Amino acid sequence: MQTVKKAAMADPRDLPPPPAELLDGASLFLDFDGTLVELADRPDGIAVDAGLAGLLDGLAARLSGRVVLVSGRSIDQLDGFLGGAGAALGIVGSHGAETRLAGGAIVRPERPASLDAAARLFAERFHGREGVVIEAKSLGVGLHYRLDPAAEDEAQALAKAFAAANDLHVQHGKMMVELRLPGHDKGTAIAALLDRTPFAGHAPLFVGDDLTDEPAFAVCAERGGAGILVGTARATAARYRLPDVAAVHTFLKAAR
Repeated sequence: MQTVKKAAMADPRDLPPPPAELLDGASLFLDFDGTLVELADRPDGIAVDAGLAGLLDGLAARLSGRVVLVSGRSIDQLDGFLGGAGAALGIVGSHGAETRLAGGAIVRPERPASLDAAARLFAERFHGREGVVIEAKSLGVGLHYRLDPAAEDEAQALAKAFAAANDLHVQHGKMMVELRLPGHDKGTAIAALLDRTPFAGHAPLFVGDDLTDEPAFAVCAERGGAGILVGTARATAARYRLPDVAAVHTFLKAAR
């Protein structure tokens, strides 16, 4: 696997597609929404391809267990979407705050009462706004306004003010804003795993689409691996780019 010496932000015009051999000997970390499944107007409206769990299990077998989903969703949410399949995978949920390695138990901190208070405030403020969707997670609460873009400024301001008063982190994403525990992100989670068996000594590769994935791209580059940006070109710490979810599946299938 080729290496990246530093996590410089790449000119989006210069991002090539990943070479087929990039997965050889790698530790593979994968975002979920917008990377393995298409984004949907509502967070519970995604469609999971029937062959996805089998594809991931096959990759885990080839890479000796070095395949991990790394998502802003909770582990419980991801389990629900995968229907109990994908048992050979590790999962990092809630932007790095919770982890379950293959065959292990979930390791997560306690949910603070402030997140419940935030969920109540969001529900009160956006009551009757059908286009604003409140997503409850084990260690976060999100406001999705894809169906009501006019709500963006109000949602962002409300989240920012509540976070400042309650020691929470504001996580920005595609047409959404989320409050979550501070001190974690996808990059810190991957960095911790790279010091553990079976990931240690294997160059990390992360595939993701959102701004929330930039810390993971940066860590992979710093640790001798690379990131693959999915979707529209932009300034990024990733080294390669794939245009869409279908191209991600094609790349992963070719690697099997």
